[in-house]
Amino acid sequence: MMNDAIQQQHSLPDGHALYTGTVNHLRIQPVRHYLAYKVFSLFLDIDTLPSLNTVIPGLVGHNRKGIVQVNDKDHGPRTGAPIRPWLNAILCEQGYGALVDQPVRLLCFPRIWGYAFNPLSIYYCYDNDGALSAVLYHVSNTFGESHCYLLSARTSAAENNPITHTTDKVFHVSPFLQMDCRYRFVFRPPGDKLAFQIAETDRQGNPLLFANHHGTRMPLTAKALAGAMLTNPALSHKIIAGIHWEALKLWVKGVPFYPKPVKPQTDVT
Repeated sequence: MMNDAIQQQHSLPDGHALYTGTVNHLRIQPVRHYLAYKVFSLFLDIDTLPSLNTVIPGLVGHNRKGIVQVNDKDHGPRTGAPIRPWLNAILCEQGYGALVDQPVRLLCFPRIWGYAFNPLSIYYCYDNDGALSAVLYHVSNTFGESHCYLLSARTSAAENNPITHTTDKVFHVSPFLQMDCRYRFVFRPPGDKLAFQIAETDRQGNPLLFANHHGTRMPLTAKALAGAMLTNPALSHKIIAGIHWEALKLWVKGVPFYPKPVKPQTDVT
């Protein structure tokens, strides 16, 4: 029974889905600062994105007009080119060639009323047996830049424990956080629930920031999406407005400001 539960937890989820929940941040240093926002995310099979045009016609579209849009230009290489070739190239370059053309699920915020911004998109890469094998974290900042962190999930997936990734911070996100830091990503593979945390620490391991994203899964239907839109009718606009509003409050609290450094020479860590 335990092995069955583990396999189910780390196995490939079916098709498209929707997660409704909250994002919260707790800053520990140099001052305490807390924020929480209700959000909804899409959980998408990147190989069947065109099906969005027929599953919920008129409400959501892939690469075409709609109140809610999933456009290739908002993801992957950000050029409008399809996501799959871009992801396959990264997997090959980073030693994950066995995962090329295997199932991938994308967790992201959609484009709403013509606007989109994803501080973090997550690509869950599964192997031929449907087990989670790698995770690509695609991080974006408000300066129009992005960077990917690609990390293995196979070792942790053999245990009934949250998957934990640690990596050096190499990409500038917030001007109120220094670059000389480390990230710890902690999550359980998406299932009925979504539970994800990013802990940012300084080089001595002292906590600076905890960011959490929790959600409840439901099928991606017109009814579910309409309900999410009623709660967050301008989600994308709220995200970017919230980023600047919280930045203003940090500035008022006297949190040090760090100038933006040069973007990393490589696109993937």
